[in-house]
Amino acid sequence: MPEHYRPVSSSLRSRLLILTFIFVMIVSGFVYLPSIATFRQEFLEKRLENAQIAAIALEVAENNMISPEYEKRLLDTSGVLSIIMRREDISLLLGIDFIPERVDAEFDMRQPSLGELIRDAFGALKAKGDRIVRVTGDPMVSGTRLFEVTLDEADLYEALRNYSNNLLILSVIISLFVGILVYLSLHWMLVRPMRRVKDSIVEFRRKPEAISRMRRSSLRSDEIGLVERELARMQDELRASLKQKNRLASLGEAVAKINHDLRNILATAQLASDTLQRIDDPLVKKVSRRLMTAVSRAVALCESTMRHGKVEEPEPVPEEMSLRSLLEDVGMSLGLMDNEDFTFDIQLNDDFIIIADPEQIHRVFLNLCRNAHEVQNGKGTITVRAERDPDGTTHTYITDAGPGIPEHVKPNLFKAFTSAKAGGTGLGLATARDIVLAHGGQIGLDTTGPEGTTFKVCLPGIED
Repeated sequence: MPEHYRPVSSSLRSRLLILTFIFVMIVSGFVYLPSIATFRQEFLEKRLENAQIAAIALEVAENNMISPEYEKRLLDTSGVLSIIMRREDISLLLGIDFIPERVDAEFDMRQPSLGELIRDAFGALKAKGDRIVRVTGDPMVSGTRLFEVTLDEADLYEALRNYSNNLLILSVIISLFVGILVYLSLHWMLVRPMRRVKDSIVEFRRKPEAISRMRRSSLRSDEIGLVERELARMQDELRASLKQKNRLASLGEAVAKINHDLRNILATAQLASDTLQRIDDPLVKKVSRRLMTAVSRAVALCESTMRHGKVEEPEPVPEEMSLRSLLEDVGMSLGLMDNEDFTFDIQLNDDFIIIADPEQIHRVFLNLCRNAHEVQNGKGTITVRAERDPDGTTHTYITDAGPGIPEHVKPNLFKAFTSAKAGGTGLGLATARDIVLAHGGQIGLDTTGPEGTTFKVCLPGIED
């Protein structure tokens, strides 16, 4: 059975209903303790009240004497076996002939504590009505020093048992009713959306490229709504990443096939450039030297692309080099050095040294300068300057006079396939970022605006 399927008894909604029932019953149990003590107290106080009324009837009788039949009726009506009322000058007794020889328990109802009332109530239930008890209470008639009655606990036990049974039935009904209400409320507010989240996760695991159904439940403003929206957003991002990886896999397969033919073409270009080198014309030698350098870099790029496709990233091999010479080579590769319509200003001395892999760092500045050239439509200015920290870190700034980078492009500026240029792939900046990070440095957007954009490349070096 799949892991996400569970029996009904172990589901969240069933457990919620059971727990609600248990909690309400527990609360009812705590309520039961003082309520049964109060019920017993009221029962005995009612008997004491009735007994005092009967004692008053005895007091108004001639010589405080009544017939045995009338005395029996008064005692039965009061629900007691005997009554003793001691006044300042006289003591009144009813049921003297019915006073039992043995009293099993005595209780004082004048100032009882809650703990005593609870204990005595459970004691009455435990005795099951088989006790004769004496109860002392507060007198209603002024001038009375003592008032106590003797009674059989059978009626009290029966009343307590009925009260307990009724309270138990009522607690069960309340528990079920409250449980159902709480269940329906939480089921609507919590269980249903959590089931949707669960179903969405299971569905995404089975078919990660299918469109999620969580979007229709993303209008809630509480934590559940936040979870639903974040889950839907995460699934969309993962789905887009999977599609991109699939496209990259297909692209990589195509590049692997193209790479073989491209290397053959570049080999032919190398042979042609070697032939041009043997011509004595200085201009031809200068152009052929640039051509040979470009072809060599293209061949190296094909080889590194194949290694990259095999998840074998080439490690940089740093060496000392002149940053100005490197940038002049970049300018010549892009045709900026001899371009009358474009200014490529390198504000560096020849002795400004950086430590990096020559081929890899050349690609970094080539991509940055190419982008700066293209955003100005072939006419404009690129200014390159650099500075060094005391710890040897070099900071190189490439500034153009272009229109600036839009705000919506900035968050994904260094991500592949997110180029802001029409027809661009976005691989240039992504590649530059990977190379700089492999050197232990950093690359980022320094400033941008209508007056131009500046990128900053930081590379570790040797301390001065």
